[in-house]
Amino acid sequence: MNTMAVVLEGPERLALSRVELAPPGDEDLVVDIEWSGISTGTEKLLWSGRMPQFPGMGYPLVPGYESVGRIREAGARAGRVRPGERVFVPGARCFGNIRGLFGGAARRLVVPASKVMPVGEDLGDRAVLLALAATARHAIAAPGALPPDLIVGHGVLGRLLARLAVAAGGPAPVVWERNPARAGGATGYEVVDPAADPRKDYRSIYDVSGDASLLDTLVARLSPGGEIVLAGFYVEPLAFQFAPAFMREARIRVAAEWREPDLHAVAAMAADGRLSLDGLITHRCDASEADGAYRTAFGDPACLKMILDWRKTA
Repeated sequence: MNTMAVVLEGPERLALSRVELAPPGDEDLVVDIEWSGISTGTEKLLWSGRMPQFPGMGYPLVPGYESVGRIREAGARAGRVRPGERVFVPGARCFGNIRGLFGGAARRLVVPASKVMPVGEDLGDRAVLLALAATARHAIAAPGALPPDLIVGHGVLGRLLARLAVAAGGPAPVVWERNPARAGGATGYEVVDPAADPRKDYRSIYDVSGDASLLDTLVARLSPGGEIVLAGFYVEPLAFQFAPAFMREARIRVAAEWREPDLHAVAAMAADGRLSLDGLITHRCDASEADGAYRTAFGDPACLKMILDWRKTA
C-alpha cells in the first residue's frame, strides 16, 4: 500500500511524493486524511533547517501533526472506532525509510487506534486546530498555574490561549501584537501594541512569540513574584539580566507539548461551544499545491493558519 505525502527532502526542498506505507496490524487503523494543518512553529523550523536535534530528526521526512480524516479500515483489535468515523490524527510513523516527523501530511496514514480521537462532523476542517488548542490548554492547566494576564503574540496559539482564558470566566487577558494586520479578531479581550502599554504589574505573562530576546522586556513588566510562561518554541538560547529578575523574584516556566487529557478537554469544549475555533484558518490549498502552501504559511504575515485539502488527491 502507498500514498501521496508531503516530503521534506532537505531545508526548503519540498515535494509531493508517492511513498510506501507500512502494512497495518490488528491494532491499527488506515485513515484517509481530508485536511492537514501546517504549523508555523515546529514545521517552519523543519522547513528552514533550524530545528534543534532530537530523536527522530533528519531528512527526508514527512511533517505534520494536525490531520483529520475518516477511518478506511480498522484492525481486529482496534477498539471501538469504526470505518467511516472522522478522527483527529496527531501524526504517524508508517513510511518505512522516510522519517515521520511528525508524519501527518499525507493522503493516507496507518496509525495505532490508540493514537486517534473521534471528532464531531460539525467541526469539519477546523478540527485540525485541536492540537494547538491542546497546546494552549496544557500551558494554562499546569498544576498551580495562574491564568494569563498578558499574552505575547496574537497568532493562532495566542488567540486560543486568550479564548481559553475568557472561557474560564476570569478577567480577560491583554494581548500584545506589533503587527497591525494581526491585531483584529479579538473576542472578549483587548489587543494592544506593547509600546502603548504602560503596565508593569502583570502576575502571569504567557509568551507564544518564539522570540528568545524578549525575556528582559517581559521581566520588566512583571509584578513581584510574577511568572513568565514560555509557551512558544525557541531556537536561539534564552538569557536574561539577573538583577531585575532577582528584584521581582521572577519565576520562569516552560510549557511542553500537550498530553492526551488536554486534547480530549479542548475537543469537549469545542463540541459544546465553550471554545470557538472560528476565524483561525485563513488559508486553504489543495494538497497538489503543497510547495506554495508551505511558502505562504511561513512567509505571508496575513496567513494565520494554512491547511491542505487532501480530498482530491489520489
